[in-house]
Amino acid sequence: MSHANIVVLPGDGIGPEVTTAAVSVLRAVAEQFGHTFQFHEHLIGGAAIDATGQPLPEATLAAAHSADAVLLGAVGGPKWSDPNAKVRPEQGLLAIRRALGLFANLRPVKPHTATLGASPIKPQLLEGVDLLVVRELTGGIYFGNKTRSATDASDLCRYSVLEIERVVRHAAQLARSRRGKLTSVDKANVLETSRLWRDVTTRVMRDEFPDVQLEHQLVDSMAMHLLARPRDYDVIVTENMFGDILTDEASMLAGSLGLLPSASLGEGKNGIYEPIHGSAPDIAGKGIANPYAAILSATMLLRHSLGLASEADCVEQSVNAALQQGTFTADLAPASSAISTTAVTTAVIQGMR
Repeated sequence: MSHANIVVLPGDGIGPEVTTAAVSVLRAVAEQFGHTFQFHEHLIGGAAIDATGQPLPEATLAAAHSADAVLLGAVGGPKWSDPNAKVRPEQGLLAIRRALGLFANLRPVKPHTATLGASPIKPQLLEGVDLLVVRELTGGIYFGNKTRSATDASDLCRYSVLEIERVVRHAAQLARSRRGKLTSVDKANVLETSRLWRDVTTRVMRDEFPDVQLEHQLVDSMAMHLLARPRDYDVIVTENMFGDILTDEASMLAGSLGLLPSASLGEGKNGIYEPIHGSAPDIAGKGIANPYAAILSATMLLRHSLGLASEADCVEQSVNAALQQGTFTADLAPASSAISTTAVTTAVIQGMR
């Protein structure tokens, strides 16, 4: 029997709806496998700004520090979208990742055969695609010093050797357990941070992972290859901004952002698990949000933070079966045949049993 303290951060928009779905599945896992999961809900993002004036309240951060894992929905929305505002929902997300030391963001992309038609990419290019993007999460331009005046602005992009080494090692270990191929993405023909990234990556792979095949790609060419020949890639590792952009592009391989989960990990077992989609305020409260990405994020939580691989496999198999049976929300099917968030969740839980 496993006991776990899971902090739930619903956030904004459809965040509360998809985290409710994921928690329902986790409760079903606990019941079916004899575990005890305790869930504690806290504020983050726009909801936290409205309630406390801060995107990451101290109570939320304290709870996250003491948790075994954190399940997050989404943050942001038109209400808080002013880019000139001093306090924004996204600040809470960046702050909690850094505070917990979560430097590696894992985003798997494995298109399901039943959803190939939902992708704008030709189905023949998608068959057999199974890749994992590892994005460095706490360094780079998002965290560098920022200045702005009436006439100019600057954002500092900075990386240390340590920051590059640890995320490359993490990605290489994952590649070693998969197909043994690592692709490092940079912009070494222009940027000094990318030249350092390439040098450090080459050294780490040569000295510590000689059994893993290493390939370097420039980010602009990678953006093309990711759509033209996605089957060629296994594990892709890259810096923060490049990873942010490439993973959203990669979501088109699966057919919908609503199908892709993520895990943000550090040195310990605690991590943040969240769908990669945004808060989708235009459909919030309508009961039609796709919960698959949040549910699959919960499987990553089971596997990486709680060490419950069999339980994670059970949920994943049920998700695959539901998709194979055409259990689709509106982002994957015509409105006439689409079903609700709750109906998808029920189908997954019934499939587990």
